[in-house]
Amino acid sequence: MIEKLVEVGILFDFYGKLLSERQYNVIELFYVHDLSLSEIGEELNISRQSVFDTIKRAENKLYKYEENLGLASKFKDYYKDIKTIIEVSKNIKKIAETNGNSNTEIVTNAKIIENIGFEILKNSWGV
Repeated sequence: MIEKLVEVGILFDFYGKLLSERQYNVIELFYVHDLSLSEIGEELNISRQSVFDTIKRAENKLYKYEENLGLASKFKDYYKDIKTIIEVSKNIKKIAETNGNSNTEIVTNAKIIENIGFEILKNSWGV
């Protein structure tokens, strides 16, 4: 259940604005605000069954958008690649400093790469 919560949350971040207003509101109340089906029904003046059906339709849409566009998957891959770049730049700095080259151009450039990587991560979803 936690995995699905996270997965739908990520898909909602990417594709939520493509849902109908009603679907958007129901998904937001259910996944973001953690309201029950009954609470959402009361909030939106619809039946519990209608809330359930809306959630299922919206989830299916979100998964379909991801299947067709793949933005969340691409983002995840880029995120991992950027983290790898940061780790490699840290290793380069460490090797250069171990060899007594702590003020070299290598260390400076490794720090620049590392900082750019952190900045990209921070601007995307945070580190």
